[in-house]
Amino acid sequence: MTASALFTCAFGVSAATITVTDSTGATLEDAVVEVHYAGAAAPAREGEVYQRGAAFHPHVLTVPAGSYVSFPNQDTTRHHVYSFSPAKTFELNLYLQETPEPVLFDQPGVVVLGCNIHDQMQAFIVVTDAPFAGKTGADGVVQTPTLPEGAHAVRVWHPRLDDRQQIWWEGETQGDQPLNVRLELNAIVPETPPLSPLQQRFHQANEH
Repeated sequence: MTASALFTCAFGVSAATITVTDSTGATLEDAVVEVHYAGAAAPAREGEVYQRGAAFHPHVLTVPAGSYVSFPNQDTTRHHVYSFSPAKTFELNLYLQETPEPVLFDQPGVVVLGCNIHDQMQAFIVVTDAPFAGKTGADGVVQTPTLPEGAHAVRVWHPRLDDRQQIWWEGETQGDQPLNVRLELNAIVPETPPLSPLQQRFHQANEH
């Protein structure tokens, strides 16, 4: 299965392959796909967004509502993780290796993460109450599990859909028919600052 994060709690008679691309047809990684149908929401689970090389990993995390996410720091510098998003507002004050208690994400929505010390650091936690949600890999594909018969509402999100990062594409999937979703990316791509000499040495050391 190519999606990097998948969860479900329903059984049925058909599955669907959903492919997400940009307007030129290039596949999109880190697109979150939700499929909505009658059934219980996916169970909560534990997640992790760690900091290394002055960046968050993964860039996009998808978790069911009610999940706890931890934020370990694997850098040698302190970080101050925060979010002002409506779905979750929180702050983890400056810390190094003393990982704070996991944070509860109990409201569906897109949570934008930042660091008060390193402005270029950004990541996203997509909290979902859908029975199924998945994240595309480099091939832009999510493979659903078996689904109930009939048409099902589909929502797709990507960090570059809109500068507000709260916009979703909406459509539907029918049975086991493949679905190709083409997104118009309107968000401005942030510039990547040059690595400091310390960061360059860190990346070189981790390549070996």
